[in-house]
Amino acid sequence: MIKSFDQHSASSLSVRVFEVLEGQILNGEYSVGDQLVESKISSELGVSRTPVREALKQLELDNLVTTIPNKGTFVVGVSTDDIKDIYTIRIAIEGISAMWAAERITGDKVKELETLVELQEFYSAKNEILQIVQLDTKFHEIIYDASGSRTLRNTLKSFHVHVKRARESSFLSAGRTKTAVEEHREIYEAIASHNGERAKMLMENHITNARDNILGLISNK
Repeated sequence: MIKSFDQHSASSLSVRVFEVLEGQILNGEYSVGDQLVESKISSELGVSRTPVREALKQLELDNLVTTIPNKGTFVVGVSTDDIKDIYTIRIAIEGISAMWAAERITGDKVKELETLVELQEFYSAKNEILQIVQLDTKFHEIIYDASGSRTLRNTLKSFHVHVKRARESSFLSAGRTKTAVEEHREIYEAIASHNGERAKMLMENHITNARDNILGLISNK
């Protein structure tokens, strides 16, 4: 399940192991309830058990796994309730990041956003969803960075990662890709014109629409 990596290239083995395991869990390669065996992971990655143990502790702090005494460590993953909570919080604070970005963004960042929106429109016309999802992540991250708030940036980047699979499913649903890209265009234009209140309103609507679409998909499963 996990490919080994060259431990000599890693500045921190525990961080590398954590990133690998986090990615496997959030991508669904580990299912809820799967056991993470320290010795097995250590062997697969070609590292000692110490960085694996540290990585598992961090995953538990992030509520992605749980350790049961005398039984082992098991995947918790991201539940529907987690997704609801994350989107509720994102609606509350992501609009603030867009407003601050509109007030503080530099010319270089405006150009980056413009390029990303144009690329999304290009790939939307070609229905290349994977490319759009990757650009969606970058679009939001530029706004987080442009907000100038390290706290907002770190919080929102973490949320974005934790709902990665849900976001991908949302983009695959009928009509959502085109609408999301159109919403990005409007958000970009508000930020580029330094209209903070409009950027905030548009971003809140964008996240609300994404949440409603994702929860609709989940309820229909």
